Amino acid sequence: MPELRKDPIVGRWVIISTDRAKRPTDFVREPVKIKGGGFCPFDYGNENKTPPEILAYRPNTNGATPAKDAPGWTVRVVPNKFPALGIEGDLNKQAEGMFDKMNGIGAHEVIIETPDHSASLAGLPETQVVTVLEAWRQRMVDLQKDVRFEYVSVFKNHGEAAGASLEHPHSQLIATPMVPMMVEQELEGALRHFRMKKRCIWCDIIRQEMQGKARGLGRLILGEGGFVALCPYAPRFPFETWILPEGHRSSYEDALGTDRRALARVLGEVLRRMNQVLGAPAWNLSLHSAPLKTPTLDHFHWHLEIIPKLTQVAGFEWGTGFFINPTPPEEAARYLRAGVPTAT
Repeated sequence: MPELRKDPIVGRWVIISTDRAKRPTDFVREPVKIKGGGFCPFDYGNENKTPPEILAYRPNTNGATPAKDAPGWTVRVVPNKFPALGIEGDLNKQAEGMFDKMNGIGAHEVIIETPDHSASLAGLPETQVVTVLEAWRQRMVDLQKDVRFEYVSVFKNHGEAAGASLEHPHSQLIATPMVPMMVEQELEGALRHFRMKKRCIWCDIIRQEMQGKARGLGRLILGEGGFVALCPYAPRFPFETWILPEGHRSSYEDALGTDRRALARVLGEVLRRMNQVLGAPAWNLSLHSAPLKTPTLDHFHWHLEIIPKLTQVAGFEWGTGFFINPTPPEEAARYLRAGVPTAT
């Protein structure tokens, strides 16, 4: 029988449609393939085809000052050539009767994750993934100095079906003058829980899922080095996966170096298992962190959300806000724990 499940954080209901239950091999999709062969502005030698770099990592310079916008980099950050928001100007908040508006001020940057056009985040060496994670952190630390910005959204679209317009491995960030609604909902829901129970809801979720794993049940996929990967209790999408720090950390930019090494291992392992189980699907990744310039929050954990593109959002979802998920998270976690689509 189908189940209605309520997300304990934001209060969103989802339908776990067990009558439509699907194994990994039941999803019809095209695997992400790197075609290459054409011009790519992110490739070595094309540095002058992007806006001037904001940040770059160039090892083995023998003490010399590395040249900007030149080859030799491992990870490079540049402004988006076609930004969603503009960096220059004032917010100029205004009212038009009952309506509010302001100038489209923000920052939109691209993190080029490797010089290798044919690589993927799932296949990069751990040290390279650590550098990507550090680039995210460094840009968040720098952007929080701008008084206009309240939040930095870091995200990655892998594959054309997930919205990637260029196949070269890259992620993006957008700094905004307000906190996104989805993050506000998480913050508000977590704060309600904390006020009622004097406990962090994210810590409660991690504790319950780890207890489930000890009994051979539940939605925990793996845990290593202070991080856990799990399928949430009320997922919007099949094989939706979250990665969270076990320790109480509300802001990603406060993560330490050892954290990023462990996070790189867990992230890489989750992505590789998704490739094995789901046939290299397209996916979206987003980082949810506490708003900029806020002190440590007792009720929030920063976390990564990874959503494979296996189903489509249709009329019922758009019209009601309900999501229909044909794969129970317990089943998704079981497959991802095993790492193969034929797990029993």
